[in-house]
Amino acid sequence: MFTGIVEELGTVAGIEDQGDAVRLTITAETVLSDAELGASIAVNGCCLTVATLGEKAWTADVMLETLKRTSLHAIEVGDQVNLERAVTPSTRLGGHIVQGHVDGVGRIVSREPSEHWELVTVSIEPELARYVVEKGSIAVDGISLTVVSVTEDAFTVSLIPETLARTSLGFRAVGDEVNLETDIIAKHVEKLLGGVRS
Repeated sequence: MFTGIVEELGTVAGIEDQGDAVRLTITAETVLSDAELGASIAVNGCCLTVATLGEKAWTADVMLETLKRTSLHAIEVGDQVNLERAVTPSTRLGGHIVQGHVDGVGRIVSREPSEHWELVTVSIEPELARYVVEKGSIAVDGISLTVVSVTEDAFTVSLIPETLARTSLGFRAVGDEVNLETDIIAKHVEKLLGGVRS
């Protein structure tokens, strides 16, 4: 489990094609300070397992299913990625409950800068939009954000300077793909109600 509070931007240092998977090498510092083999680190919101560990780099194996369902299929050497370690029992839950299990991929539709913040609109598939509510939470590339508004195929978030400076949303352009994870609680409530949709 994660909180959606990005700890650092890492850099993709290598991509090894393994046919039905890829092995990513990512350079980082903060998330490696207490990392062990088998630990979970979220990469742009995707929970990945540490396969090898060096002083300032680590690798993760990304299976075909993950490549199909996330924006990691388009990642390139040199790209910066959002990184977050899994929570511990004593971690402050500064964002919201994020599993690192990406529900789908959206695209940046527009960016509207203001003097102190930026309004970003992201497309979303209608089957996922039903879990998104105004003033609710959503993870975009693993970043816990508050929804400003939502329609059947898009939602908007307002980004403060801290988010723009410390995460990949500071440089994502219109048309870029982003990983989306909706609220797990909403999905559980829907199932408990027998899949009822309004």
